[in-house]
Amino acid sequence: MPEVELSAGTVDYQDTGGDGPVLVFGHGLPMTGTQWRKVVPLLDGYRCVLPTLPLGGHRRPMRPDADLSHRGVARLLGEFMERLGLDDVTLVLNDWGGGQFLVTEERGHRVGRLVLVACEAFDNFPPGPAKALATVCKVPGGVRLLTRLMRIPAFRDNPRGYGGMSVRGIPDEILAEWFGPATRSRAIRRDFAKFATSAPGRAVLLEWSEELRDFDRPVLVVWATEDRLMPREHGPRLAALYPKGRLIEIEDSSTLVPEDQPERLAEAIRDFVEETGAGSDA
Repeated sequence: MPEVELSAGTVDYQDTGGDGPVLVFGHGLPMTGTQWRKVVPLLDGYRCVLPTLPLGGHRRPMRPDADLSHRGVARLLGEFMERLGLDDVTLVLNDWGGGQFLVTEERGHRVGRLVLVACEAFDNFPPGPAKALATVCKVPGGVRLLTRLMRIPAFRDNPRGYGGMSVRGIPDEILAEWFGPATRSRAIRRDFAKFATSAPGRAVLLEWSEELRDFDRPVLVVWATEDRLMPREHGPRLAALYPKGRLIEIEDSSTLVPEDQPERLAEAIRDFVEETGAGSDA
């Protein structure tokens, strides 16, 4: 797997290559690019780039002083795009919504459009049921306890936790991959906890959201109708926040739309990118 050295540390990534329009995919806590394993093969003709962000599923710990807050990771994502020379990027996010804040940062000019798929928004950082997870991560040894609990099916599959993120169910081997690094490495657990406990208070989050109104490029909001984590009303509200926002809803899916409805999501992304002129001279 290729890697790139950034200010926070070394980041691994996948890159399908090619000369097509560039799609950069973010992921959730503590996930990796495998979150998109069903979608990327359906996007033939596009250059799909999937960095493994330091959200707990990464295999290389970041520097101890790395800023792993939501905005810090968003800036790291912008630095990643800069190092790879990526421009007119379609930034695709699911679950983790902090990547939106990149468009208010200096390197945000590299983002040509956004696809926001059932993600954190407004004051929903972290999503309601996940607030307990953040509380656990504040306690010394909390992340290690969490990784142990994830080995117990009754906890792992609980609909109020990771089990509720997909109506299809997340395969055990995928969850094991996501939680494996934090299970084995104390430094990864440190990074996990730094990010998981980094969300500011409600007033600050809403202030950050208002700044997004200045992003004048196309935005596609894709919301799931069976989502337990992202409020249904946040979909139309988020689409209305952006001057060029539009909304589609996908049925029979929870938060992880790439897991539950990969074909419909890939079609929506492809249509949106083609309609908004990515990779053309328009």
